[in-house]
Amino acid sequence: MGPLTFAKCFDPTGAVHGIPTYPWRCAPAGLASRRQLRAQGLRPGGQPVAAQLMRPRFRREPLVAYLYRIDRAKPVRPMTSRKWGALALAMLARRTCPQCRTDAGYVIPASLGMCVSCAYPDDQHAA
Repeated sequence: MGPLTFAKCFDPTGAVHGIPTYPWRCAPAGLASRRQLRAQGLRPGGQPVAAQLMRPRFRREPLVAYLYRIDRAKPVRPMTSRKWGALALAMLARRTCPQCRTDAGYVIPASLGMCVSCAYPDDQHAA
């Protein structure tokens, strides 16, 4: 099989790829990707993939995005108070320096493993 062209990505019956396939940015109305559903406050809700988008790439596998039916999508579950609390603790752990045990006010860089003040103590100048 040669390179994937724009025309080879168009298979609305699903005869070639198994499910209906459309070229990138040519999806029919009523279908959306997970990110598009999430932007609308929806989730797939266990429904099967309805179609896919394919975008050919040079010398690589094509990019594929799975599409779901909007009319069968369910609303996103709201965050509970327990989930908000767990998220707040996780973010606090990411901001806490393991060296000096203070809240740095920003996420500690993984490359340093500690806050900037602990990583470079000699470079601190009084402003």
